[in-house]
Amino acid sequence: MDRTGGSGGGSDRRQTEESKPLLGEMSAPEGNKMGAAPCRRTLLHCNGMRYKLLQEGDIQVCVIRHPRTFLSKILTSKFLRRWEPHHLTLADNSVASATPTGYMENSISYSAIEDVQLLSWENAPKYCLQLTIPGGTVLLQAVNSYLRDQWFHSLQWKKKIYKYKKVLSNPSRWEVVLKEIRTLVDMALTSPLQDDSIHQAPLEIVSKLLSENNNLTTQDHESIIVAIAPLLENNHPPPDLCEFFCKHCRERPRSMVVIEVFTPVVQRILKHNMDFGKCPRLRLFTQEYILALNELNAGMEVVKKFIQSMHGPTGQCPHPRVLPNLVAVCLAAIYSCYEEFINSRDNSPSLKEIRNGCQQQCDRKPNLPLRLLHTSPDLVSQEATLTESRLKPVIVTSNEIHVEVERNNTANQKMTANVGNDSEPNLIDCLMVSPTCSTMSIELSAQADRILGCYVEILKMLSDYDDWRPALASLLQPIPFPKEALAHEKFTKELKYVIQRFAEDPRQEVHSCLLSVRAGKDGWFQLYSPGGVACDDDGELFASMVHILMGSCYKTKKFLLSLAENKLGPCMLLALRGNQTMVEILCLMLEYNIIDNNDTQLQIISTLESTDVGKRMYEQLCDRQRELKELQRKGGPTRLTLPSKSTDADLARLLSSGSFGNLENLSLAFTNVTSACAEHLIKLPSLKQLNLWSTQFGDAGLRLLSEHLTMLQVLNLCETPVTDAGLLALSSMKSLCSLNMNSTKLSADTYEDLKAKLPNLKEVDVRYTEAW
Repeated sequence: MDRTGGSGGGSDRRQTEESKPLLGEMSAPEGNKMGAAPCRRTLLHCNGMRYKLLQEGDIQVCVIRHPRTFLSKILTSKFLRRWEPHHLTLADNSVASATPTGYMENSISYSAIEDVQLLSWENAPKYCLQLTIPGGTVLLQAVNSYLRDQWFHSLQWKKKIYKYKKVLSNPSRWEVVLKEIRTLVDMALTSPLQDDSIHQAPLEIVSKLLSENNNLTTQDHESIIVAIAPLLENNHPPPDLCEFFCKHCRERPRSMVVIEVFTPVVQRILKHNMDFGKCPRLRLFTQEYILALNELNAGMEVVKKFIQSMHGPTGQCPHPRVLPNLVAVCLAAIYSCYEEFINSRDNSPSLKEIRNGCQQQCDRKPNLPLRLLHTSPDLVSQEATLTESRLKPVIVTSNEIHVEVERNNTANQKMTANVGNDSEPNLIDCLMVSPTCSTMSIELSAQADRILGCYVEILKMLSDYDDWRPALASLLQPIPFPKEALAHEKFTKELKYVIQRFAEDPRQEVHSCLLSVRAGKDGWFQLYSPGGVACDDDGELFASMVHILMGSCYKTKKFLLSLAENKLGPCMLLALRGNQTMVEILCLMLEYNIIDNNDTQLQIISTLESTDVGKRMYEQLCDRQRELKELQRKGGPTRLTLPSKSTDADLARLLSSGSFGNLENLSLAFTNVTSACAEHLIKLPSLKQLNLWSTQFGDAGLRLLSEHLTMLQVLNLCETPVTDAGLLALSSMKSLCSLNMNSTKLSADTYEDLKAKLPNLKEVDVRYTEAW
């Protein structure tokens, strides 16, 4: 094996290697002519192959110490047979062996590698690399050509990145630095290596360069951003680079770089980022980018177009991560508006103090980020008067009609328990409307006010998309805002639009999020109901929320009981004003015997009779009650079977045509009845056996039956669409002794729960269910 070339060839090539651009090192010099000997140098051509960046691997190593002018002679000597196996690691600055012995006793620095070439033998193929180092050559032998090329590209990449780090660590002229950055970006884009670090490494180099040089002009900033823009199309910027981008958005929000370069970067972040908790600076960059859009002449119109571009033109957004990421950005931005106030709570009145009015203006420490402005000098005396009035019945006045509402015992006990308690009250208790709160306002700085307005407006935009509304309602259900924000009138007033959109949505998964996430915790329903700090109207939103909740599966005693205990006064007040939903609520309370106190019942009746709509609905209630009593008095058949294919309307006509006060056994098997017929079934006081085999009777109807037909003994739900949600309600029917749940969606856990809570249950059919 021979190689032509004079004695000065090695020196000339080293000089060329140091003077040529770094990007030119990706291929071997074309001036090196190979002789006719068995060994030849292979030129690298772009063949479309892709390789993974090697960090370590097993390879054969041979080191030849020789003057480079005698290479042709030494390559044919017996030293080529002396190969050592090594596990090499390509570190950031050198090539090292896991077993530092023999040829690889010392690591090889990338700065010492003068050239990397591909070698091959024709007569006895061996896949080798040649690393030219001062005073010798290192040969690396792989098992095949693909692995050899992988080592070649990986070594080239590591060597070039090492050089770029050194070149850009001490910049002298910025025009040269900008040229090198462009070359670095081109190298990353054209590399046949496929690895996250291929694009991240150049970004980290530029990020470090910018963090260490703070004296750059705005033009230099924009030139660097434009230069690295191609790398950002498919990669997240590193944290330090995000800080640089944030600074640029704040200082030059109207720069075209924000629109042309940052827009695709932010779009990618919102579409693909999985956790802002791990990458908080990505969220901060997105937040500053949106604020920069808001600073443009069109303002929120530009932001709206950006939100539209993220959603897409169709009715369903194809990117599931966009909404959670946008909501996370909004929540963090809104929190930042109140952050200084939150961090200085020791210097500001607590919400309990705000409510009780026990802290005077002069007692507070100065320089509050948010100023609580008192407009009345007699707040303490007003609050004391209010406290005394809480212990007395409340007089509700409307249109010169006075209705005295007696507080129930539970509410009195709760109020008494709070007196003298130094612990922080719950959220809604903190924010209850009182003369103190009504005469206070929270002022934000001009910048915080702009941020708040921008991101609350984005929440409004998100709530306008039908496909996003269920997920948005679920994300906002726990009320993920600081209590300082909930005490801020402007914030709650602006957010009211979002809550209204939830209340208008007929889908249960949306409007059910108005309620609290769990028992004992308040939700939007309590916050925006009369008495809550967010209620700035006469109860219109509260009535809207009650209407939509009563129209779904929440038409139950439990929901009515909660209204009777906590919101009876507002319900009566709105009923006095002719609100049909509240009139219906009061009628249901009377019909289901929710109110035990006779005086309160009389007050409700007086309220109903004070309006035309109330009088009409109360008369209908009385008629139903008289019919029920007449039905019970007259008796009727004890057994009844409806013909197959009967509907809810057929059942309603049948039950209204005669007397069924003695009906004990009703079979609706193989009919077309649904959960809607439950309203008629609960009016059968003697019913003990009910057969719903192969009907469309579902969970909503089952919950209603469980509250009213507590004496039911036999229930057949075979082949009905009931699920665990409805079956769990059967635990209140203690008289059940026979239950057929064959071919339903019963789970094993629910079955065990029912067995534990139904002591009289003797016959159970759970075939073809998960519990079978």
